[in-house]
Amino acid sequence: MMEQTLKDQLKEARKASHALNRVSEEQIDRVLMNLADAVEKHMETILQANAADLSRMDPADPKYDRLRLSQERIQGMAADIRKVADLASPCDVVLKEWTQPNGMHIRKVSVPFGVIGVIYEARPNVTLDVFSLCLKSRNACVLKGGSDADVSNSALRDVIRTVLEEENFPEACVTLLPPGHEQTQEMLRAVGDIDLIIPRGSRNLIQYVRSHALVPVIETGAGICHCYFHSSGSLEKGKAIVCNAKTRRVSVCNALDCLLIDRSRLADLPELVSPLAACQVEIYADDEAYGVLKGRYERLEYTNEESWGREYLDYKMSVRVVSGLEEALEHIACYSSHHSESVVAEDPEVCRVFSREVDAACVYTNLPTSFTDGGQFGFGAEIGISTQKLHARGPMALPELTTYKYLISGDGQIRD
Repeated sequence: MMEQTLKDQLKEARKASHALNRVSEEQIDRVLMNLADAVEKHMETILQANAADLSRMDPADPKYDRLRLSQERIQGMAADIRKVADLASPCDVVLKEWTQPNGMHIRKVSVPFGVIGVIYEARPNVTLDVFSLCLKSRNACVLKGGSDADVSNSALRDVIRTVLEEENFPEACVTLLPPGHEQTQEMLRAVGDIDLIIPRGSRNLIQYVRSHALVPVIETGAGICHCYFHSSGSLEKGKAIVCNAKTRRVSVCNALDCLLIDRSRLADLPELVSPLAACQVEIYADDEAYGVLKGRYERLEYTNEESWGREYLDYKMSVRVVSGLEEALEHIACYSSHHSESVVAEDPEVCRVFSREVDAACVYTNLPTSFTDGGQFGFGAEIGISTQKLHARGPMALPELTTYKYLISGDGQIRD
């Protein structure tokens, strides 16, 4: 019975995706602007739903901050919806056009995927981000949130559907599935009903989706981010960059996990990490770094076999001393998740080599990895950070939610 019900939901989503091809850009923008107003209007209801979810989670859990909504965060979510509405539509854009010698005219035009499925964990803001981006790009979305955020996600879904009904849009433009494991498996096998699956969450979630999906997948989420402080690096810039990358919001994928520092600048390490002490960041240091930090940084531990290649999502960070650029590049190549990497250096050649050779979606020079975000890139919002290389890479926003087709016109030509 559950399988048939889910199948029916997916078919309704497909019908909704067809309907979106017949509405105007102005109608879509009106829905989004009204949704932003409705989210703010129903703020108390949303906060109450979120409080119910929070009551079931240990505040010490790194996912607690991701789950938590506040008046400020909800206002930010509404502001992001308005930004998406203000952007140009990514659909029906002529990417390329030409005329063949026989007079046949060919246009390569952007079009929506159709139905996009997103599987995510305890981040209710994703519900609004995904819906707004999918609607703007004329895609129906099928959402599968985690059980931790189910009450919050349901409240947000209800607000969305109320606005859709008021504007005579199909409610199936957004479908929120129950949080059970069975629904995840069914989504991954929904060939013909879902055009694309985007998992957004932990490395375990992404690996599971990649291993079991029959539907095409774009991987997003896990971020193991490094910052390399080169011998030419500015100490003042480095202090601000490392602190912001680590402490701005520790539970997100662009947070710093590992600091690499040139041996020639080891004496500057205590000052480089000193701003982290105010946030009680725990440092896992290798032998050399530990020796310099001992007695000068309070929350200090030795590294262990799990210190490298670890996404902490917490007030924790690893530190390793390297002999120079080559060793830093080798470490990043070994342990990076290809998300975001940063170098602090004044030597332009070092910056050039680092930017060219680091294999990541986003590579920063004298900036923190915390900027890896669709909003910060001017995209309005994001559906996730793609760490793969096919179709989309980095912050995924409106253009990445489209594919293309060729439109060919002529005047009766026939092929020889």
